[in-house]
Amino acid sequence: MNVGIYIYQNAEVLDFSGPFEVFSTASRLSHPKNIFNTFLVSEENHPVIARAGYSINAQYSFADHPGIDLLIVAGGLHEDEVAKPHVINWISSTSENAKIVASVCTGAFLLAEAGLLANLNVTTHWADVMSLRTSYPDLTVVESRRWVDEGSIVTSGGISAGIDMSLHLVSRLSSIELAEKTARQMEYEWCKNA
Repeated sequence: MNVGIYIYQNAEVLDFSGPFEVFSTASRLSHPKNIFNTFLVSEENHPVIARAGYSINAQYSFADHPGIDLLIVAGGLHEDEVAKPHVINWISSTSENAKIVASVCTGAFLLAEAGLLANLNVTTHWADVMSLRTSYPDLTVVESRRWVDEGSIVTSGGISAGIDMSLHLVSRLSSIELAEKTARQMEYEWCKNA
Protein backbone atom coordinates (compact mmCIF):
# COMPACT_ATOMS: atom_id res chain seq x y z
CA MET A 1 0.00 0.00 0.00
CA ASN A 2 1.40 3.40 -0.99
CA VAL A 3 1.15 5.97 1.80
CA GLY A 4 1.75 9.49 0.45
CA ILE A 5 2.14 12.33 2.94
CA TYR A 6 1.71 15.83 1.54
CA ILE A 7 4.09 18.47 2.95
CA TYR A 8 4.43 22.17 2.18
CA GLN A 9 6.14 25.34 3.34
CA ASN A 10 5.62 25.83 7.10
CA ALA A 11 4.07 22.38 7.61
CA GLU A 12 4.15 21.24 11.24
CA VAL A 13 7.10 18.84 11.59
CA LEU A 14 5.42 16.19 13.74
CA ASP A 15 2.32 16.31 11.54
CA PHE A 16 4.25 14.56 8.77
CA SER A 17 7.16 12.93 10.59
CA GLY A 18 4.88 11.23 13.17
CA PRO A 19 2.76 9.41 10.56
CA PHE A 20 5.88 8.70 8.49
CA GLU A 21 7.48 6.99 11.50
CA VAL A 22 4.34 4.98 12.26
CA PHE A 23 3.92 3.59 8.75
CA SER A 24 7.62 2.98 8.12
CA THR A 25 7.97 1.21 11.49
CA ALA A 26 4.82 -0.84 10.91
CA SER A 27 6.15 -1.84 7.50
CA ARG A 28 9.45 -2.98 9.02
CA LEU A 29 7.62 -5.08 11.64
CA SER A 30 4.94 -6.51 9.36
CA HIS A 31 4.69 -10.11 8.14
CA PRO A 32 5.12 -10.14 5.24
CA LYS A 33 7.57 -7.25 5.44
CA ASN A 34 7.12 -3.89 3.77
CA ILE A 35 3.33 -3.74 3.54
CA PHE A 36 3.45 0.07 3.51
CA ASN A 37 5.52 2.10 1.06
CA THR A 38 5.63 5.50 2.77
CA PHE A 39 6.85 8.66 1.06
CA LEU A 40 6.60 12.44 1.21
CA VAL A 41 5.09 14.48 -1.63
CA SER A 42 5.51 18.21 -2.19
CA GLU A 43 4.16 20.49 -4.87
CA GLU A 44 7.52 20.81 -6.64
CA ASN A 45 10.96 19.17 -6.55
CA HIS A 46 12.74 21.50 -4.15
CA PRO A 47 13.34 21.56 -0.39
CA VAL A 48 10.39 22.33 1.84
CA ILE A 49 11.06 24.55 4.84
CA ALA A 50 8.74 23.28 7.55
CA ARG A 51 8.01 25.02 10.86
CA ALA A 52 11.00 26.45 12.74
CA GLY A 53 13.22 26.29 9.65
CA TYR A 54 13.25 22.48 9.39
CA SER A 55 14.40 21.74 5.83
CA ILE A 56 13.27 18.50 4.22
CA ASN A 57 13.24 17.01 0.74
CA ALA A 58 10.15 15.13 -0.37
CA GLN A 59 10.80 12.00 -2.39
CA TYR A 60 8.23 13.03 -5.00
CA SER A 61 6.40 16.03 -6.43
CA PHE A 62 2.91 16.35 -7.88
CA ALA A 63 4.42 15.55 -11.29
CA ASP A 64 6.18 12.27 -10.52
CA HIS A 65 4.70 10.48 -7.48
CA PRO A 66 3.42 6.90 -7.74
CA GLY A 67 -0.25 6.07 -7.13
CA ILE A 68 -1.41 6.86 -3.61
CA ASP A 69 -3.64 4.45 -1.66
CA LEU A 70 -3.58 6.45 1.58
CA LEU A 71 -3.14 10.21 1.33
CA ILE A 72 -2.24 12.07 4.52
CA VAL A 73 -2.26 15.88 4.46
CA ALA A 74 -0.15 17.53 7.14
CA GLY A 75 -1.17 20.65 9.00
CA GLY A 76 0.81 23.77 9.75
CA LEU A 77 0.50 27.31 8.45
CA HIS A 78 -2.12 26.25 5.96
CA GLU A 79 -3.54 29.57 4.79
CA ASP A 80 -1.28 29.87 1.73
CA GLU A 81 -1.97 26.26 0.72
CA VAL A 82 -5.74 26.66 0.91
CA ALA A 83 -5.44 29.58 -1.52
CA LYS A 84 -3.58 27.54 -4.18
CA PRO A 85 -5.99 26.07 -6.76
CA HIS A 86 -3.25 23.75 -8.05
CA VAL A 87 -2.79 22.21 -4.59
CA ILE A 88 -6.52 21.89 -3.89
CA ASN A 89 -7.11 20.33 -7.31
CA TRP A 90 -4.27 17.85 -6.70
CA ILE A 91 -5.75 16.82 -3.34
CA SER A 92 -9.17 16.44 -4.94
CA SER A 93 -7.95 14.39 -7.92
CA THR A 94 -5.63 12.23 -5.77
CA SER A 95 -8.53 11.46 -3.42
CA GLU A 96 -10.51 9.96 -6.30
CA ASN A 97 -8.16 6.96 -6.46
CA ALA A 98 -7.08 6.79 -2.80
CA LYS A 99 -8.79 4.29 -0.51
CA ILE A 100 -8.42 6.64 2.46
CA VAL A 101 -7.68 10.36 2.76
CA ALA A 102 -6.56 11.64 6.14
CA SER A 103 -5.45 14.91 7.67
CA VAL A 104 -3.43 15.88 10.69
CA CYS A 105 -4.21 19.10 12.54
CA THR A 106 -5.01 21.99 10.17
CA GLY A 107 -4.60 19.72 7.17
CA ALA A 108 -8.39 19.44 7.58
CA PHE A 109 -8.70 22.93 6.08
CA LEU A 110 -7.12 21.68 2.84
CA LEU A 111 -9.45 18.68 2.72
CA ALA A 112 -12.42 20.93 3.39
CA GLU A 113 -11.37 23.34 0.66
CA ALA A 114 -11.10 20.37 -1.71
CA GLY A 115 -14.72 19.50 -0.88
CA LEU A 116 -13.87 16.20 0.79
CA LEU A 117 -15.36 16.89 4.24
CA ALA A 118 -18.84 18.17 3.42
CA ASN A 119 -21.47 16.90 5.88
CA LEU A 120 -18.94 14.79 7.81
CA ASN A 121 -17.84 14.70 11.43
CA VAL A 122 -14.25 15.98 11.54
CA THR A 123 -11.66 17.31 13.94
CA THR A 124 -8.57 19.51 13.94
CA HIS A 125 -6.22 21.17 16.43
CA TRP A 126 -8.16 22.49 19.42
CA ALA A 127 -7.02 26.06 18.68
CA ASP A 128 -8.46 25.89 15.15
CA VAL A 129 -11.87 24.34 15.86
CA MET A 130 -13.79 27.62 15.72
CA SER A 131 -12.01 28.76 12.57
CA LEU A 132 -12.80 25.48 10.81
CA ARG A 133 -16.45 25.74 11.87
CA THR A 134 -16.70 29.32 10.67
CA SER A 135 -14.89 28.73 7.39
CA TYR A 136 -16.78 25.53 6.49
CA PRO A 137 -20.24 25.56 8.13
CA ASP A 138 -21.28 22.34 6.35
CA LEU A 139 -18.91 20.34 8.60
CA THR A 140 -19.60 19.01 12.07
CA VAL A 141 -16.35 19.85 13.86
CA VAL A 142 -15.88 17.63 16.90
CA GLU A 143 -13.83 18.79 19.89
CA SER A 144 -11.68 16.82 22.31
CA ARG A 145 -11.10 13.88 19.95
CA ARG A 146 -7.70 12.51 18.90
CA TRP A 147 -9.15 11.45 15.55
CA VAL A 148 -12.49 10.99 13.80
CA ASP A 149 -12.91 8.05 11.41
CA GLU A 150 -15.60 8.49 8.76
CA GLY A 151 -14.56 5.51 6.66
CA SER A 152 -12.71 6.81 3.62
CA ILE A 153 -11.99 10.13 5.39
CA VAL A 154 -10.11 10.32 8.69
CA THR A 155 -9.13 13.55 10.45
CA SER A 156 -7.03 14.03 13.56
CA GLY A 157 -6.42 16.66 16.16
CA GLY A 158 -3.19 18.55 16.39
CA ILE A 159 0.40 17.44 16.02
CA SER A 160 0.91 14.30 18.17
CA ALA A 161 -2.69 13.20 17.54
CA GLY A 162 -1.53 12.30 14.03
CA ILE A 163 0.51 9.47 15.54
CA ASP A 164 -2.57 8.06 17.29
CA MET A 165 -4.59 8.36 14.08
CA SER A 166 -1.84 6.64 12.08
CA LEU A 167 -1.68 3.75 14.56
CA HIS A 168 -5.46 3.48 14.25
CA LEU A 169 -5.08 3.32 10.47
CA VAL A 170 -2.44 0.58 10.79
CA SER A 171 -4.93 -1.39 12.90
CA ARG A 172 -7.62 -0.86 10.22
CA LEU A 173 -5.41 -1.65 7.24
CA SER A 174 -3.50 -4.54 8.82
CA SER A 175 -4.20 -5.59 12.41
CA ILE A 176 -4.46 -4.34 15.97
CA GLU A 177 -1.48 -6.56 16.76
CA LEU A 178 0.73 -4.75 14.25
CA ALA A 179 -0.44 -1.36 15.52
CA GLU A 180 0.39 -2.36 19.11
CA LYS A 181 3.81 -3.72 18.08
CA THR A 182 4.48 -0.48 16.22
CA ALA A 183 3.57 1.69 19.21
CA ARG A 184 5.76 -0.47 21.46
CA GLN A 185 8.69 -0.25 19.05
CA MET A 186 8.29 3.52 18.99
CA GLU A 187 7.99 3.56 22.82
CA TYR A 188 4.78 5.50 22.35
CA GLU A 189 1.70 5.41 24.60
CA TRP A 190 -1.00 4.94 21.99
CA CYS A 191 -4.38 6.53 22.79
CA LYS A 192 -6.50 3.78 21.24
CA ASN A 193 -9.77 5.56 21.94
CA ALA A 194 -10.34 8.48 19.65
